[in-house]
Amino acid sequence: MRITSIRLVLAITALRNLEVHQMDVKTAFLNGDLEEEIYMEQPEGFSAPGQENKVCKLVKSLYGLKQAPKQWHGKFDNAMKECGFKINECDKCVYVKDTENGYVILCLYVDDMLIIGSNDKIIKSTKDMLNSRFDMKDMGLADVILGIKISRTSNGLTLDQSHYVDKILETFSKDDTSLARTPIDTSQHLSNNRGKSVDESKYQGMIGSLLYLTASRPDILHVVCLCARFQSNPKKSHMSAVKRIFRYLKGTIQYGLFYPKNENFSLKGYSDSDYAGNIDDRKSTSGSCQFLGDCLVSWFSKKQNCVSLSTAEAEYIFAAFCCTQLLWMKQTLADYKFSFENVPIFCDNISAINIAQNPIHHNRTKHIEIQHHFLRDCVSKQKIEISFVPSQDQLADIFTKPLSSETFASIRARLGIMHIE
Repeated sequence: MRITSIRLVLAITALRNLEVHQMDVKTAFLNGDLEEEIYMEQPEGFSAPGQENKVCKLVKSLYGLKQAPKQWHGKFDNAMKECGFKINECDKCVYVKDTENGYVILCLYVDDMLIIGSNDKIIKSTKDMLNSRFDMKDMGLADVILGIKISRTSNGLTLDQSHYVDKILETFSKDDTSLARTPIDTSQHLSNNRGKSVDESKYQGMIGSLLYLTASRPDILHVVCLCARFQSNPKKSHMSAVKRIFRYLKGTIQYGLFYPKNENFSLKGYSDSDYAGNIDDRKSTSGSCQFLGDCLVSWFSKKQNCVSLSTAEAEYIFAAFCCTQLLWMKQTLADYKFSFENVPIFCDNISAINIAQNPIHHNRTKHIEIQHHFLRDCVSKQKIEISFVPSQDQLADIFTKPLSSETFASIRARLGIMHIE
């Protein structure tokens, strides 16, 4: 399952005040049924005396086979279908079952699974079904999934990776005692091939560790993605930027995402873009974030593939990307029996909004690729509503550009990123 699917299900758990349980499949890949005829050499130390030249014919999948993951997924798929579960069309590793006694959602990540149900009875019946078909380990209430710690509070759920932050700080920033209030300096402009080269392997290791952390720390996503562009030939300026991220993390080790418990079950997105912010190729950096209620579920920061000729064009292009993400979430939630009409996207550029709402701007936008006009089509069909938001309320700003410490802290809090006790 996608990490976004996990956060989406956990947001439902918080908003509806449900319980989330966790199970683990023991030796998952050994469950798969083979479709091909496969032979293997006898394992070292287990060859039969006098039959050392013979081979073994596999009757089940085995770890190390290229098709083992696929065969395991097929076996699990069939088991879930036989028990009345429906496969989510947007994420094939999410299963839903709706009965008169309640509903249950099961998310599978290789051999780890989360089970969310509307009541204890349906969760227990799901666990009993899994135990009857596979060798399972019941881990009770979910505690850690994919390295992300899940904690229940009286007001909702929290997601954090503080234990992981401690680990990477010990590895990469043990001797640096200084702190930073933001992960990137507002005056810093990174570019290619300027300055002295640094250890490429160490730089790539630092970036890799930080990319994993963005699963629960969207506040560092923009600068991590920015620094990741220079992994092939990093310079001293790039290394300094990465070290600043670690100094920022030192002061925010216990920060994580908070999913509040409330009745606000709306779906919305924010989309923003700078204009030609990349010094080397003049491409724009764009960002977006999507909320279910007050729970931040997904976020993006990426450099656009094309050069935009105006700020409006840059904003319009990424608003179309935000639209596709919201439609994916809308379709996913439809399988959970939640429906939404005219989902809003908040944009702070009036010209981009006019392009999305009014096709008479064709002469000034005829060079824009057809795929980006997907947004206009969704607006006309009232699937998406694009609305103006003042720049000071544009939450996606944090994913597109360096911000002052005051602005950064304000947006960070409004995204639900806060100190977790």
